[in-house]
Amino acid sequence: MCHHCTRREFNLLATGAMAGMALATGKLRADGAAPDPPAKVRICAVFAGAPPDRSWGLPAEKAAALEKRLREAEKNLGNVEFVVGQARNAEETAALLEQAGPDAPVLVISTTIFGLRGIVMPVVFQQKRPAAVFHVPVIGGHDWCLVNPWREQGHRITLINSSDPDDLERAAALLRAIPLMRQSRVLVSPPFKGTPASYNAEQVKERLGTELLAIPDGLYDETIAKVDAEAAEAEARRWIDEAEEMVEPDRDDVVAAARASLALDRIIADTQTHGLCVGTCMRWLARGFPCLGFSRLNDRGIPAACDGDMDCLLTMLLMQHALNRAGFLGNAGGVDLPKSAFHLAHCSAPLRMGGPESPRAPYLLRRHAEVRGGAVPEVHYRIGQKLTFTKLIHLDALLVFTGTIIDVPKVAAGTERGCRTELVAEVSDGAKLLANWGGGALGASATDYYASLHRVAYYGDHVQTIRHLAELMGLRVVEEV
Repeated sequence: MCHHCTRREFNLLATGAMAGMALATGKLRADGAAPDPPAKVRICAVFAGAPPDRSWGLPAEKAAALEKRLREAEKNLGNVEFVVGQARNAEETAALLEQAGPDAPVLVISTTIFGLRGIVMPVVFQQKRPAAVFHVPVIGGHDWCLVNPWREQGHRITLINSSDPDDLERAAALLRAIPLMRQSRVLVSPPFKGTPASYNAEQVKERLGTELLAIPDGLYDETIAKVDAEAAEAEARRWIDEAEEMVEPDRDDVVAAARASLALDRIIADTQTHGLCVGTCMRWLARGFPCLGFSRLNDRGIPAACDGDMDCLLTMLLMQHALNRAGFLGNAGGVDLPKSAFHLAHCSAPLRMGGPESPRAPYLLRRHAEVRGGAVPEVHYRIGQKLTFTKLIHLDALLVFTGTIIDVPKVAAGTERGCRTELVAEVSDGAKLLANWGGGALGASATDYYASLHRVAYYGDHVQTIRHLAELMGLRVVEEV
């Protein structure tokens, strides 16, 4: 699978566990095989102090309603288990944290006037746990105003000031991303792109807890050779039947791409990994285009990045855990200044940008324009949809800006140009985006083509979510617009 890369590049991430991995010999299902998801994570939810009878603080009935909402969030999120309790002193705080376990982040609900400062946060800080503080304005106490100073002291803490109980669930979704990243294993093959820290296995493990595993030489070829012909035909038929039109490819092209898709499914399932980054995808094309397979993996909640871009793969993994949504990794096509319109394009676009259960976007089946063959999707995203563009760089900073889709070009048959799926998004200040591309945070990597070029787009406005996530993980946020 690692064609046209050096032995040193391959050995960079090879491990004994991968070398001993057995290959599956059975037939593949048309719907693919799924890896086991990361285990359910625990979050310690602490009510800071006893609800007062009067004066400043959260009334008992309000606290009970918030606890009920936590139980609803547990069901809705599916992969979160709360350890909930009230702490009236530091000893009770420590006991709750011990019950939750050493890896549990903390959701603190402010219930008394100085419950954060005097009861909960000293213990949380001592144990170096990330914490989200949920504070109901006015009635939630006074020491919410200490959160920013605490963060400036180096603590990983974010503040959610809200009267909306649903924000408890949103906070839990962000907190779960941290232990889920530590449980995640991703398959990678060089040559790598992006900022150097993103493909240094030791640095990734230390900073995010995520394990990078090298794809053994020959695994892709061995796996694709074992794909059942009937399964490949069934997968191709699904792509053809669900497409609005099959423009240039013929059926054999789609079957070859479907066979590649099923091979990727099998590799993910056999290795029990949760993401994939491939640096040699352009070398695979003669054996079946992987673009349909990348689209399908992303739709199923398994981030898959091409061009060896580890910055984007880690971004996609982090956002998948936090948002349960696929991102569209694309080449930035620049900004049309008269329209203040940003262009993003690629050939492995997901169809379900609203999440695994969301409606599928319409698409055409096209040939790959650059190599004039194969089968790739041309996905037509929603006009008027708000987008967030982001990328994790240097394992240290999240680039971010927003826009709104104003055009999704439908390319005429026979037209040869760049990547097939393209979106055009109006941004608030196109000239500023051009001048501030990278926000000055890329450093020496600004001259690296892919480190500078790629961004990942998400449906919705997630700037505040990204800020909270960065504060919990000790990252910087760099706004490009």
